[in-house]
Amino acid sequence: MEKFILWHNPAVTDFSLPPLSLYVHLPWCVRKCPYCDFNSHERESLPEIEYIDALIRDLDWELSQADWTPRPLHSIFFGGGTPSLFSAEAIQRLLRAVEAKLGFEEDIEITLEANPGTAEAERFTGYRQAGVTRLSIGVQSFDDQQLQKLGRIHRSEQAVAAADMARAAGFTQYHNGAHGFNLDLMYALPGQRVEEALSDVEQALALEPSHISHYQLTLEPGTAFYYRPPELPDDDTAFAMQTACQKTLAEAGFEHYEVSAYSRPLRACRHNLNYWQFGDYLAIGAGSHAKLTSRQSIHRRSKVKTPDKYLRYAGAHEALDEAAGIPESQRGFEFMLNALRLVEGVPSALFEQRTGLPLATIEKTLGPLRERGLLTQNARRIQPTDQGLRFLNVLMGEFL
Repeated sequence: MEKFILWHNPAVTDFSLPPLSLYVHLPWCVRKCPYCDFNSHERESLPEIEYIDALIRDLDWELSQADWTPRPLHSIFFGGGTPSLFSAEAIQRLLRAVEAKLGFEEDIEITLEANPGTAEAERFTGYRQAGVTRLSIGVQSFDDQQLQKLGRIHRSEQAVAAADMARAAGFTQYHNGAHGFNLDLMYALPGQRVEEALSDVEQALALEPSHISHYQLTLEPGTAFYYRPPELPDDDTAFAMQTACQKTLAEAGFEHYEVSAYSRPLRACRHNLNYWQFGDYLAIGAGSHAKLTSRQSIHRRSKVKTPDKYLRYAGAHEALDEAAGIPESQRGFEFMLNALRLVEGVPSALFEQRTGLPLATIEKTLGPLRERGLLTQNARRIQPTDQGLRFLNVLMGEFL
């Protein structure tokens, strides 16, 4: 890995270039879910060829910029929207273009989000052949009544079939280097009881995924649920669901490595780990967000959100929505905002490597948090405690 000086800081002079990931946003869905605050848009037909063309133009524009260092990709993540609405041929075309322009690390992880609808699931073999190594299937629940409340277009039997198809397509834990498949689950759903949340986890485990994402349903501003909120379990009940499900996942051999993520050994999502460890990620697609390191700064930029505008301007400066450097005064907060989501925390040295600042710049915040029992920190590691993970928003807020 190339070594170079990021900032003219006499206290910190030698850094490793962070791993580089690529996020690809495919913004269309069959139906917008009432809890979803992602940049997704309902559309009956997809401009598939035109959008892949736009993504390639967007990537070429990124490669023409002098404010970051191109290098082989560590991971790729197709998010949405519903990426599985795109054909395997379209995904393969984009992957070939990306590999030709940037190159892949030998053990690259390539994840594609999919919905359990039968039409999409039948494409899984094609995605595997196209180079996708990992599927993330949006199950959310195995309770048909809950799926209806959540506005999902699939039924529980389709979720089971999708997992079966993923295994049959080669997305198993150790098959041909594939990294397996993830099942997305939500808990604290409208009117849900602890035993029902636990049943969802047990049914997911029976399908033999390599990874489970387990999120609490929250009411996000701008969503239909935010304006017409359903009756959700209280905080104590939600916490009881979380702890019961964590216990079941641990007993099944799943490692809790991030606030909402559990995996079989060696099957953590490498793409998301790069986010949490303040690595670099390039981004293409409508509404996509990037964080990139240059010799002089760390900066973020995002692309225009509306698909029509993106299709018009991709490959030109007009496709940018926002672009700004991260000031030194905010780098510590941004690093900790990510790192403290990891159950095992991060090596202390990573702070200096990824921010260009000595760890002493956040000591005035670390000290009181250690005394309050919200994190542990020494020369080797910074790590949230169990109490810190439970009150993560409080912990992160201290770094503001």
